[in-house]
Amino acid sequence: MLFLVRHAESIENATKYTGFYQNPRPWTGQAAHALSRDVVGLTPRGFLQSLWLRQTLADLTGPDPVVRTSQYRRALDTATLALPGLPYEVTPLLNEQHYGVATYMTKQELYATYPEGAEDRQTRKHLWTPPGAGGESLADGVLRRATAFIAGLHTASGTNVVAFTHHTVILALRAVLERRPVSELVDEARVRKTPNAAVLVYEQADGRFYARGTIRPDC
Repeated sequence: MLFLVRHAESIENATKYTGFYQNPRPWTGQAAHALSRDVVGLTPRGFLQSLWLRQTLADLTGPDPVVRTSQYRRALDTATLALPGLPYEVTPLLNEQHYGVATYMTKQELYATYPEGAEDRQTRKHLWTPPGAGGESLADGVLRRATAFIAGLHTASGTNVVAFTHHTVILALRAVLERRPVSELVDEARVRKTPNAAVLVYEQADGRFYARGTIRPDC
């Protein structure tokens, strides 16, 4: 079984339009990305969601699942709180989409600074490649990483695998696991995002994965 977990609520999630996304942005792109990766932690609600995950995952996975997590602090904190004492492997394959120098830019600032990418960002978000070093599109870079992660699961040593990751990466992972176009999943996410701390359950059979439902937190 594979369990995809979106990290619990982070400070960025809770204060997106009042904190990190200031206009003009007070950080350079490189500094903004480092802030997003290394500094942003969980809110009090995120801690409660992680405790909910502790019981939920124990019931789902048993005592010794294989644990994978992204390099981002909010995913690491969720994994540590949800599965205390268990070893885990940190992998960049589960990292959030890299927004390059556009990290934490508001749309207004982004379109004014990089007008050449505005149309893709507005109408074809999955194809949009953020400007600057490291910038990757969902349909290319993130999907490639998701494909590599799923391919590597066949060599995992445990029966159950828990992967702590991020909203955009979950879209790419779902595209691979459910054999669906990324664009279709992006359209669905515009209506309803995967909630923080939600658990997506997949069962492996005959070399393929099958969706078995989503468990959403009660806090």
